[in-house]
Amino acid sequence: LPILKGNNYKIWKERIHLHLGWMDIDYAIRKDEPPAITETSEPDAVDLYEKWERSNRLSIMFIKTNISASSMGSVDQHDKVRDLLKAIDEQFTTSEKSLASTLIMQFSSIKLTGTRGVREHIMRLRDIVAQLKTLEVTMSESFLVHFILCTLPQQYTPFKISYN
Repeated sequence: LPILKGNNYKIWKERIHLHLGWMDIDYAIRKDEPPAITETSEPDAVDLYEKWERSNRLSIMFIKTNISASSMGSVDQHDKVRDLLKAIDEQFTTSEKSLASTLIMQFSSIKLTGTRGVREHIMRLRDIVAQLKTLEVTMSESFLVHFILCTLPQQYTPFKISYN
């Protein structure tokens, strides 16, 4: 299970939900909190509340152990797992948007330099596109090919012409 560091939120969230379900402690995520126990509560109501409370407590502990210290500091403390997940979601949705903007700026500003080869240049651009895809920013293969050709220097003009 990956530790949440900021740039891996989507995969972290999927795996957290999978593990909580697999360990059968995701009840507090799936179901609303039952009414608090009173002296007149029925045994079934007591059992239901205790099941929810155990699930809530263990889920919070499990989630907190899978968040890096630097990321945990930016998330408020919560006593309900749904509230904790919502706070984490709000924190990292904003982070993903800024990461997408950063990656788009990197993608649009990369040019082939003499220090790297063409293959490395193409692989770097494809890597950025793959990262953007995980953030739900997609580009067609055709656009990527044409963009890569446009980033090549003048000496590759014969290659560009033969491709088109």
